[in-house]
Amino acid sequence: MQKKVIRSRFIAFLLIALAFACSGSDDSAPNPDPSDGEQQENPLSTELQLVLEDMTQPHEGKPKGVLDTDGWGTNPRVGYGNTPPDGWNAVLPWGQVYTDEQGNESTNTRFQIRNLQLWYLSKTDDSWKKWSSSSDISGANYAEDFQNDTNIPADIRDENGNGGGISSTLIEGYNFHFWDNTGRVVIDPDDIAGIWASLESRLIVNDSNEPDDRSEARLMMSAGADYWENTTVQWDQWKTNGDIFIGRFRYLTSEWQTFHAHTLTETQLKDNPPPLN
Repeated sequence: MQKKVIRSRFIAFLLIALAFACSGSDDSAPNPDPSDGEQQENPLSTELQLVLEDMTQPHEGKPKGVLDTDGWGTNPRVGYGNTPPDGWNAVLPWGQVYTDEQGNESTNTRFQIRNLQLWYLSKTDDSWKKWSSSSDISGANYAEDFQNDTNIPADIRDENGNGGGISSTLIEGYNFHFWDNTGRVVIDPDDIAGIWASLESRLIVNDSNEPDDRSEARLMMSAGADYWENTTVQWDQWKTNGDIFIGRFRYLTSEWQTFHAHTLTETQLKDNPPPLN
């Protein structure tokens, strides 16, 4: 009887020892060291994400009257980008306001524009350099399809006492195309690693004695810029100028918004962002 008890105790001891040994071994894969392997990339800031989307996301609405063959009726586009045609040595930033395909129901709304600017990233020293920055803005109402450069004078109003820049309106069948009134700027075509344009815009009331109907406005803004053959050449059916880029159309609101166009990659935006402030 005593031998049976000893044998039972010995077997129980062995089982306990075996169980302990098994629990002490771990064949599962070790937790990865967060310092090993590829690091998680930092996301873009909210401002830089907007800059990126203004050249990668579709327009918020379709600009009325833009021909499908133009290539920018639904999405932003890069035209000549960082490489102007041989012999061209000037640039000019611009923007354009359109109603969307549904048309604009507002009758007492103007759009205000300020801080139109154009910068380039220099190959020489990898720094941002300013080509132009101004709220001295000129423009006209152009035929929505820009055919034959047809345009008429716009209802432009000085807004220096109301936040700066100018304001204007649309006429049925026309957009509002505008540019830096200080003129074209001479460039070094061989020193361009990237280009960025921006402007600020909002909706304001045309006549304070009339109802505020800005909520009914369906107006969209897009930023852009052109290369020109030189600073004085006249427009000649796109033989003397062409777009660097055309940015995304977004709807205007009563709040100030910044609109962008650029040639930058996401990596460039992270590593060497444009001077947003």
